Amino acid sequence: MERIGFIGLGLMGKPMAKNLLKAGYAVTVFNRSRAAMDQLADMGAQVANLPSQVAQQSDVVLTCLPDSPDVEAVVLGENGILSGSRPGMLYVDHSTIAPATSRKLYDALKLSDVDALDAPVSGGDIGAQQGTLSIMVGGDEVAFERSLPILQTLGKNIIHIGDAGAGQVTKACNQIVVAMTVQAVAEALTLAKKSGVDPVKVRDALLGGFAQSRVLEVHGQRMIDRVFQPGFKLNLHRKDMNIVLQTGKELNLPLLGAAQVTELINAMIAQGKGELDNSALITLYEILGGMD
Repeated sequence: MERIGFIGLGLMGKPMAKNLLKAGYAVTVFNRSRAAMDQLADMGAQVANLPSQVAQQSDVVLTCLPDSPDVEAVVLGENGILSGSRPGMLYVDHSTIAPATSRKLYDALKLSDVDALDAPVSGGDIGAQQGTLSIMVGGDEVAFERSLPILQTLGKNIIHIGDAGAGQVTKACNQIVVAMTVQAVAEALTLAKKSGVDPVKVRDALLGGFAQSRVLEVHGQRMIDRVFQPGFKLNLHRKDMNIVLQTGKELNLPLLGAAQVTELINAMIAQGKGELDNSALITLYEILGGMD
């Protein structure tokens, strides 16, 4: 089994690294805060002090980081992955970042004979914990085939989309659908509640029809239960939607629905709710409807 490095032990990264340890992989971890590393060390992980050390001790390095600048710094910066790499190493990025950044990293690593895949994930913290993530991958076919046994430990729906950056484009598409569906569910359940109709029964009815979706199932229940612990934070969802809108701008493609829901997320963050789950969007509709 290949030695794995994992950098970024947040809401998604930590359970993903745990699943690799449970599968028997030798894992070396690095994270900005120490607590998550200590927890994984108790499960048998090796702890590194720098990203370069992770690369030196690994055959395959995985990252799961907040944004494009974070990934670029960890890979290309001082004491970064590239500085500790060697020919034949594989780099797999599970972060959600700009497609252009993924292509830049792919080109930079290729110069050192390091293969790179952009492999963003979908499925939330539940999917990360259960190892059922959807993983959309961009990069070379040979590198994808090499990564597949590792990715199958983390997810169930794993698709090689195309060349470098294609995984991130697919994740942008995913975030459009998720954001607009969260908005739709929030609108529908608020309409039901203000009409005096039980939103619990409305959700149950919709789950049996053409409106059925994973968002309605999971986020709809969170809205009803008023459970807004992330999940997936509104702050991070706005970051992803900004990537969506920037990509559309680069292509001269208007993304009207994506722009609208991004403004709703902006309003939530302006209220100090950026650390809540994106299902908390329903609270904005309740305020707008005079139901707060």
